[in-house]
Amino acid sequence: MARVTFLGLGTMGRGMVKNLLRAGHTVTVHNRSEGPLAEVVALGAQAAPSVAEAVREAEYVMYCLADDQAIEDVVLGAGGLAELVPTDALVIDLSTVSPSMGLREHEAFAARGVRFLDAPVFGSRGETEAGGLWVVVGGREEDFEAARPVLEPIAETLHHMGPAGSGHRMKLVGNLLVASQLQALGDALVLARKANLDLEAVLGVLDVTDFRTPIYSGVGRRVLKDDHSPDFALKLLVKDLHLIRQFAQELDVALPSTEATTRVAEKALEEGLGEENASALIKVVAEEAGVGLAR
Repeated sequence: MARVTFLGLGTMGRGMVKNLLRAGHTVTVHNRSEGPLAEVVALGAQAAPSVAEAVREAEYVMYCLADDQAIEDVVLGAGGLAELVPTDALVIDLSTVSPSMGLREHEAFAARGVRFLDAPVFGSRGETEAGGLWVVVGGREEDFEAARPVLEPIAETLHHMGPAGSGHRMKLVGNLLVASQLQALGDALVLARKANLDLEAVLGVLDVTDFRTPIYSGVGRRVLKDDHSPDFALKLLVKDLHLIRQFAQELDVALPSTEATTRVAEKALEEGLGEENASALIKVVAEEAGVGLAR
């Protein structure tokens, strides 16, 4: 079993640490705030008071941080991880950040001869707790293979997408589809309500047709219960939509449907729904149509 350091203990990070511990790895953790440490320490993780202490003897260093600024602060800043990690460790970034930030990470670690993978994950609270994430990875093939012992315990599937930055690029492509499905689900439920269709019956059709998705089936039924408890917070979806917009602009790609979804999600954020589930954007769709969707 390996010596693993894990930085960033949000909802996703804590779930990943639990599964690394279940797999028998020795896990040292560090978090900028102390609150989340107790849960994983009680399960066998070792808490370190600083990044330097956390990575001192690590074979693998994994982190899941909130955004580009957190990467700047924890990884790339003066005295950050990129300067401190042992040169024989394999570093894995599981965060959702901009592809340009990911390439900066690759360059910073390569300057010291440290192996690095960008490996953002698809999934939310349920998948991370169950070790059922879908991981998309950018970097060298041999480093991807070397990372399997610590990626397999957190993942249902692993996907090597190509060279440096490919994981972060794929994550934004995927999150574009997640956001689009939420918007489409809201539009469809509003239209069905206006058409006097029974929404439970509508979801029954969505369960079996060739356009079915877990988002339509699972989120759809939670919407009918007015349940927007967070698995993936709306504020994080808005962050990702802004990353998608920036990425598309860099590639000179127009994304009109995504722009429409971004407007709705931003309005939901302005209405104070940022801590609710990303599905809370459907509240805005229904509000603008003048209908209620909850039973």
